Amino acid sequence: MSDITPQQPSELIYGIDDRPAPLAAFLAALQHLLAILVPIMTPGLLICGALGVPAHETTMILSMSLIISGIATFLQCRKFGPLGAGLLIVQGTSFNFIGPIIGIGAAMVASGTPYQQVMAAIFGVVIAGAFIEMGVSQILPWVKKLINPLVTGIVVLLIGLTLIKVGLIGMGGGYGAMADGTFANAQNMILSCTVLAIIIILNRLNITWMRSASILLALIIGYIIAAVMGLLDFKAFHDAPVFAIPQPLHYGISFDWSLFIPFAFIYLVTSLEAIGDITATSKISQQPVTGDTWMQRIKGGVLVNGTNSLLAGIFNTFPSSVFAQNNGVIQLTGVASRYVGFWIAGMLVILGLFPKIAGIVQAVPAAVLGGAVMVMFGAVAASGINILASTKLDRRALLIIAISLGLGLGIAQVPEFLKHMPQLIQNIFSSGVATGGIAALVLNLVLPAMDDQPASQGEQM
Repeated sequence: MSDITPQQPSELIYGIDDRPAPLAAFLAALQHLLAILVPIMTPGLLICGALGVPAHETTMILSMSLIISGIATFLQCRKFGPLGAGLLIVQGTSFNFIGPIIGIGAAMVASGTPYQQVMAAIFGVVIAGAFIEMGVSQILPWVKKLINPLVTGIVVLLIGLTLIKVGLIGMGGGYGAMADGTFANAQNMILSCTVLAIIIILNRLNITWMRSASILLALIIGYIIAAVMGLLDFKAFHDAPVFAIPQPLHYGISFDWSLFIPFAFIYLVTSLEAIGDITATSKISQQPVTGDTWMQRIKGGVLVNGTNSLLAGIFNTFPSSVFAQNNGVIQLTGVASRYVGFWIAGMLVILGLFPKIAGIVQAVPAAVLGGAVMVMFGAVAASGINILASTKLDRRALLIIAISLGLGLGIAQVPEFLKHMPQLIQNIFSSGVATGGIAALVLNLVLPAMDDQPASQGEQM
């Protein structure tokens, strides 16, 4: 197949191989940083808070999230052999894995497992699952036939919907507030609802850069309000070293099947999400969206997804994935130069090498962060709906959606449903995302499509 490049008029100031002047590159990179900084650190904050990880170790994990995101961004933009897409692609900590990690990890902690062993199991599974994604990058056409937009849309929707509980807990003040009886008190509700309202207002303005950075700006305002109320806790900041060298396998490494099963499935879905995000970046950057060049970009981008998740597990942080936020910033700035990605990568690595930066972020009250993550998690669910909208929603598709959502959300809300099942079954279906995703995959394979109504159309790439 020959390469096909989109033929719309180009509004780009700099193409992918252009080299902007240093000041222009720095300003463009800063726009990306404003859009991605909070999403990169949020998964670590939420997971560590839920599992009771001490503040100084949370600082280390957040710092490593920044460094690993910087390395992945550099690999995507620079491209080394088969590694990377060769586009201005930003990569960061994935939201997709938060639900299973918190759900299963919190259960392990509640059963008396020390948090250090829980973290060792989490990072062991992150490492093992990364090889799945690296393998998927080499057989994308086959996997794409097995997991089509109907299945992908259901899984992404389930990820967003199951995370809503985590967002609501954050709005109420977090797990600490649930323990000390201050959950959802007036103070926490004022903070979280104020941040939520600011995000809504900023997104209604006609100032593009403010919309792109709305979450960060809302958190800064919430941070200031919390400071006025005397709610900032700078213990993590004071305890953090000024500079720190990454420490591989800080918790050691172990393995847990109950975590691996949902991880394996989510790695597959994350690979397919990356296809859509990389294709969107190619289109915005005036690059081919079909053909050999495009396929090589897709394979290289997904391979970096897996490779960097492997590095993330080794260096004590959570799986990495392609971010969609950078596409909006490329449209905003008109800068698609992959050399800007080198600046972004450098900024992320530098921020990660100075743990006091993560300490400042940790000072933000859970309620302030909760108001922002509710929007982020809702956006994940909305993305799933958008994927489903690209399919033909006939009776077969609606039946698959109904059963998959029913089982997935049901298990997420009533995990006790599985308590009399064999341990292997409990391990496989303990995550609502895994339950609903497996149901969608199996039903999509076994239910025949109507001859006169294709199961899906407009497959998203």
